[in-house]
Amino acid sequence: MKFDKPALSFAEQLAKLQGRGLLVADYGNALRHLKHIGYYRLSAYALPFQDCTHEDKPFRADTRFEMLLDLYRFDRELRLLVLDAIERIEVALRSAINNEMAMCHGPHWFMDPRQFSRRFDHAALLADVEREMRIAAPGGRPTQPHQEVFINHYYTKYGDPYLPPSWMVMETFSLGSLSRLYAGLASGAERIAVANYFGTDEFVLQGWFHVLSYVRNLCAHHARLWNRRLVIKFRQVARRHRSFLNSNDQFFAVAVVLYDLLHHVVPDTQWNVRLRDLINRYPVAPLGAMGFPADWRQVPFWRLPHPP
Repeated sequence: MKFDKPALSFAEQLAKLQGRGLLVADYGNALRHLKHIGYYRLSAYALPFQDCTHEDKPFRADTRFEMLLDLYRFDRELRLLVLDAIERIEVALRSAINNEMAMCHGPHWFMDPRQFSRRFDHAALLADVEREMRIAAPGGRPTQPHQEVFINHYYTKYGDPYLPPSWMVMETFSLGSLSRLYAGLASGAERIAVANYFGTDEFVLQGWFHVLSYVRNLCAHHARLWNRRLVIKFRQVARRHRSFLNSNDQFFAVAVVLYDLLHHVVPDTQWNVRLRDLINRYPVAPLGAMGFPADWRQVPFWRLPHPP
C-alpha cells in the first residue's frame, strides 16, 4: 500500500481534530500549541480520549483540547522527574565503581584487562576512552584540547600513563557505559561491594542499570514515557518488591526501582512525594496505562518515608 496522505497546515490539522469531535474553546491558543508541539506528537496523547474501534477515531463526548495538553504536560514533567532521579543514581554508581576499583587496584585499573571478565571487550573500552580523550593512536597524546578543563589539566601536567585516572575518565562515561563497565568487572567481590552501596544484589543491579540507561535515553530524547511498554525490561526484581510489582515493562516498575535506589543514595529523598504530587495535579493521566495498581497509594513502599 502506498502512503498518499498530504501534508496539512496547522489550521487544517486543528480542523481535523475538531472534525473528530475535539472541543476547542480558545482557537488561537490551541493553534499556538499545535505549532510548537506538532500534530504527530500531540496525537499520541489524544488516544486515551478517542474511540479507536472506529477508523476515524472520533473523540469521546466532552473531550477538550486542554485535556490532551494536560496529558502532554504531565508526560513532560514526568520525564524531568525521572531524569532528576537518574542523575543522582548515575553519579552514585560512578563514585561507587571508582572507589572500589581504584582503592583495590590503583587509579588506572581500567587499563588492566585482568580487571574484566573474558566476555568483556577491553580493547573496545580503551578505544572508546582514547577517542574521548582525542587520542589518535594507542599510547599517544591528544591531538586537540578536550572540552573538560580537568582532562586538559592532566595532559598539561602529566604524560604517563597516557590516559587520565579513572575518576577523570569515568566522568565522561554515559550511564550505559557505566552499566556495561560494572557488568564486565571480573571480581564478583567488587561487583557485590558496589551493589552494597545500593542495598541490592549484584545481578539485580546489573539489570536495573541496563534498563535505566534505556529509560534515561528515552527521557533525554523527549520520547513519550507515561504509557510506554519498555522494549528493554526488568528481568529481575528485588524480593521486597514482588508482592506489589506485577508488570516489569511499564513505568510503575521504573518508579519502584528509582525510588528504591534513591533511598540508598539520598536517605531523606522526597521523590515519592514529588511523584504523588505530580499525579495528583494531573488527574487526566490514566495510571493504568503506566502499570500502577489501583491500590498503589496503600502499598507501604510508597506510604513510608523510605522503602522498607
